[in-house]
Amino acid sequence: MSPLDSCTNKESLNQVYDVTPFMDDHPGGGEVMRKATGKDATVDYGDVGHSEKANQMMQNYYIGEFDQTTFPEKRSYISSTTKHIYNLKKSPQLIIKVLLVGLMAAALRIVMVSF
Repeated sequence: MSPLDSCTNKESLNQVYDVTPFMDDHPGGGEVMRKATGKDATVDYGDVGHSEKANQMMQNYYIGEFDQTTFPEKRSYISSTTKHIYNLKKSPQLIIKVLLVGLMAAALRIVMVSF
């Protein structure tokens, strides 16, 4: 079975290849291969339409199976739709302070206008 055929076979998923020795010789250039490193490159490999010879060559670079139990579980983050810019418990205290400052400013203005 070729590596490309194995993409459709659930039992042979998680195959790991080290294609480092072939990068300089790759017809599409090493950069193409570098973009597919460190991830599941099944789609990248399959989209190109490799020859049977390329599929056979892949067997030379096969190094083992990827054990998904050793890979950390993908975290899902729930973003808050409400962002609190203030502390709800301290809001009454803040309102009182703001009102006092406002009253003091108004009183000061009245006093200054009177003189």
